[in-house]
Amino acid sequence: MLLYLKTLLRELALPPTSLLLLGFLGLWLWHRRPRLARALLLVVCAGLWMLSTPVVARLLTEAAQRYPALDLRTAPQAGAIVILGGGGQRTWAPEYDGPAAGAVLLERLSYGAYLARQTGLPVLVSGYGIEAVAMRATLVRNFGLTPRWIDDAAYDTFQNARNSARLLRADGVHRVLLVSHGTHLWRAAQEFTAAGIEVVPAPVNYVRVPEHDWLRWLPDAEALRRSHVAIYEVLGEQARALLAFAHLRRQ
Repeated sequence: MLLYLKTLLRELALPPTSLLLLGFLGLWLWHRRPRLARALLLVVCAGLWMLSTPVVARLLTEAAQRYPALDLRTAPQAGAIVILGGGGQRTWAPEYDGPAAGAVLLERLSYGAYLARQTGLPVLVSGYGIEAVAMRATLVRNFGLTPRWIDDAAYDTFQNARNSARLLRADGVHRVLLVSHGTHLWRAAQEFTAAGIEVVPAPVNYVRVPEHDWLRWLPDAEALRRSHVAIYEVLGEQARALLAFAHLRRQ
């Protein structure tokens, strides 16, 4: 129950939900404080527009990224590939007659499978409940790859690192290729390092594309999703650092 409460509070605090709540407040104040109400609604409209533009989404994404794309030719030797959950899954996909990874999670699995073919390293998947089941099913069914380890009890990045470290150390693995989206990988790498696992970052969907087309200032739903993710990761890293500094959470 606490885990779902955490997710609810996170979504309420992040855009677009936080901006929409601000807009409802503005409507409620319309007759009581009309000047404040108009200001709030202006902030909401401007904020939603800007966060929904590809230009702003790209800038936020770049701010959240810390690691460049992996070059296997110069990467240190590792003992395993860890693919982190996140990005959604389908509990039941009728076309597959079983669970399947969602589009965002599929990016991580596809890149992890590519690295496994290139390196021959065993794979660990880490997620929560049906998410981990969908990750394994997708790798087996779509890529012909069976993970050696499955962690299905990791609700967040902290638990991804803690649980994976236990599984890996039991088999003598202390360095991994860590696969996640570029916006998430810095925070994930810090958690794995704190858990005693050396990380070779392997970001997927690494963004470094300049935006020059004026159409990139027009809103679209995918840009809003990317802005949401980037803001969450920037704030999440600050929260992780604060918890670590205060010794409120340890691996």
